[in-house]
Amino acid sequence: MTDTARTSTPSAAAAKHLKRRRAADGRFRYYGLSAILLALGALAVLVLTIGSQALSAATYHVVRYDITLDPAIIAPEGASSPAEISRNVEGFYGLVRDNLLATFPEADADRASRREVSDFVTRLAVLPTARRVARSPELVGGQITLTAPLNDDLDLYLKGQGVRERKIKTGEITAVVPEADAGYRISGAGAFDGLMAGLAVVDADRASDAAQVDVLLTAGASTGRLTNIEAGAAQLELLTGRAQDFANARPAARIIVSPESERTISDRQIAWVLALKEMGRVDRVPRWTLLTNSDSTYPELAGGLAAIVGSLLTMLVTALVAMPIGILAAVYLEEFAPRNRVTEFIEVNINNLAAVPSIVFGLLGAALYINFLGMPRSAPLVGGLVLALMTFPVVIIASRAALKAVPPSVRSGALAVGASQMQTVFHHVVPLAAPGILTGAILGMARALGETAPLLLIGMVAFVGDVPRGPTDESTVMPVLIFSWSNNAERAWEPLTSAMIVILLAFLLLMNGLVVFLRRKYERRW
Repeated sequence: MTDTARTSTPSAAAAKHLKRRRAADGRFRYYGLSAILLALGALAVLVLTIGSQALSAATYHVVRYDITLDPAIIAPEGASSPAEISRNVEGFYGLVRDNLLATFPEADADRASRREVSDFVTRLAVLPTARRVARSPELVGGQITLTAPLNDDLDLYLKGQGVRERKIKTGEITAVVPEADAGYRISGAGAFDGLMAGLAVVDADRASDAAQVDVLLTAGASTGRLTNIEAGAAQLELLTGRAQDFANARPAARIIVSPESERTISDRQIAWVLALKEMGRVDRVPRWTLLTNSDSTYPELAGGLAAIVGSLLTMLVTALVAMPIGILAAVYLEEFAPRNRVTEFIEVNINNLAAVPSIVFGLLGAALYINFLGMPRSAPLVGGLVLALMTFPVVIIASRAALKAVPPSVRSGALAVGASQMQTVFHHVVPLAAPGILTGAILGMARALGETAPLLLIGMVAFVGDVPRGPTDESTVMPVLIFSWSNNAERAWEPLTSAMIVILLAFLLLMNGLVVFLRRKYERRW
């Protein structure tokens, strides 16, 4: 009895070893949990970063212009056909510009001011209205409301981006006195105490040699620039509106930290866009044009429709080539091919091809399809064939794994009742392996959808303004469009790039969701 008790009691060395092993198990679980949390944290940062910028691009500001379609401008004599009206972009743009000059008469004082007010809308922004009038010529001579996107820099300003500013509420202005230099002296007991405190904070945060900040004062639709600011008085240079609007009012002051020379928009443009907003002519609406417009050199007009259609056409070509050939190759290698050195050599190279960088397939496609066969550059047909080359190994490997998962008893049973090998494979084995085969094929397609490098080498980086009608038309794809937009200098392209990334991720999630659905619906457990 004593010997048994002594044997069942662990020695000190064994207990110490057991303690170390349990501690190692605990540390391993901790490391695994830490890795998962780190991955989730990185994913959360990525989603929040892209999502916050994409949210900004989901809406944009549009301006309404009430214009009269003067026949002498819209449909002059000899140019009144629908096709000529739709091409008369300059005429419609001139009417919009005239409307802005009538709204802000001070903008007609010199060429620089006229150019600044003309920048509110791009010429191509009036093209949809020109086409609408061309479809309904009876509108010529009447009055319509033309809605056009606001300039991208002003759109960012209204969203609180692009221009650093600080808003401060002032006290009541009791007196507005004209001065000899066409400015105004405005005053009020302690009206600018808060403004001066805000300027002191801003100056403390800025470098000592920084340029002077600009201070704009807004009352209703009127805006002026303040100088010589004291606790109870300041000089006002009226930018737009009426000086009387500031009397007996508590206007809002804007301390604009960036000097006017370092900004893409001027003080007068800020004053004018604030006035339009006060008039109720500026609305923030969903940016459906991101899905309905093609690419453009202007961020406010750019969309991804051509790239989306190009991606779908490219994926169609890839699927029609890679899936049948890859699946049939897997069936042959797994079910019919003899086991010898040739098939072993083929299998090794298929596994090696799955690890080849995608840019190598782009070089191969450019040399084979474009230089040797003379196929068109920047076409979904060539892009789909290149991506099919890259997808073949993935489809073959996944399909062979699915075929191996079918129990040998299925083959034995079919052969036992008199089925041929061909009937056994295609009537029994392949249908049972179909969920795994489709899963691998769709995952390979999803990988191909996000590829950029091979498509750059076959010219699909070209600017495409029209939606492709077929696989041989010039086109681009979503990853390449994202690459192109990310290289543009204007800040407005950043949120558009993020929005396009979200659209691409939505397509990838849809394809992965289809994989999960097929697996759960048709998978059989043995």
